[in-house]
Amino acid sequence: MNMLTTFILVGMVDSHDGYFATVELNTTPASNGGPATAVMPVNAFPCEIYEGKVFYVVKLHEDQDAVIVCQKDAEKTREEDESR
Repeated sequence: MNMLTTFILVGMVDSHDGYFATVELNTTPASNGGPATAVMPVNAFPCEIYEGKVFYVVKLHEDQDAVIVCQKDAEKTREEDESR
């Protein structure tokens, strides 16, 4: 059996409460199977989440764990640039 050793998944938060987030996960490039749905703990995200928040699940090396990386918000980035 071959195991997937490196991957990047594109995720989007569908809904959340104080403990769990329901998310959609898509492979990159997209496959014929469509998105998968998962329930993830809110504390697994290294950023503030909200409905529609885009994030990535990244595993680049076989011997490392997958990590969640949050996409920067365009509005926050613009505000940071203006304050400099």
